[in-house]
Amino acid sequence: MRYPIVIHKELHSDYGVTVPDLPGCFSAGESMNEALTMAQEAIETHIEGMLIDGEPVPPPQNIEGHMDNPDFADGVWAIVEVDLSKLSGKTQRVNITLPERLLTMMDNYAMQQGESRSGLIARATMEFIATHS
Repeated sequence: MRYPIVIHKELHSDYGVTVPDLPGCFSAGESMNEALTMAQEAIETHIEGMLIDGEPVPPPQNIEGHMDNPDFADGVWAIVEVDLSKLSGKTQRVNITLPERLLTMMDNYAMQQGESRSGLIARATMEFIATHS
């Protein structure tokens, strides 16, 4: 999943990170690069906790959906990639049957997004459940 983040920098402070789609998920770093790295870790930890608690994981929205929020007015926007297939403990290999055309579409889309087939399936499933619960 690709979560938008907003990075703020106050005078004489670290770079603060807010994840608008995950209420309560914050991070910080001494540099912009560290803030991005710490943001990914914060998102993974936050989502991991939600999965353990059986809570639905909100799908990420487009940055444009958050830009009108005055809390983020002076921030710098970035995207953080999180592979849900690596979260929530042990993975399990499954055998599924899909039409070849759909499988090709999935693989092409996953490659364009820089993720694996498993990551795409996990993300699509989480987004579907979150939007249909």
